[in-house]
Amino acid sequence: MSDDYFSEKRTTNLVFWATGQMAKGMLYAAVFLIGIGLMLWVLYGIGRLLPEESKQAPSPYGALVIETPVTVA
Repeated sequence: MSDDYFSEKRTTNLVFWATGQMAKGMLYAAVFLIGIGLMLWVLYGIGRLLPEESKQAPSPYGALVIETPVTVA
């Protein structure tokens, strides 16, 4: 039998390291996206628990609109 199967060369070691790093990055990204999704679902659930009257309030941004006529001389 040949021992070539069990001998690990530098390029093989580098390929396994790079693959592991990419898998670790994919795992971090998946955890991050799942976390954002869970936070959005929690906010949606809190919004569903609020009474209907709280959703019919006037916009708080109405006081920011300044309706003054603009005159150009």
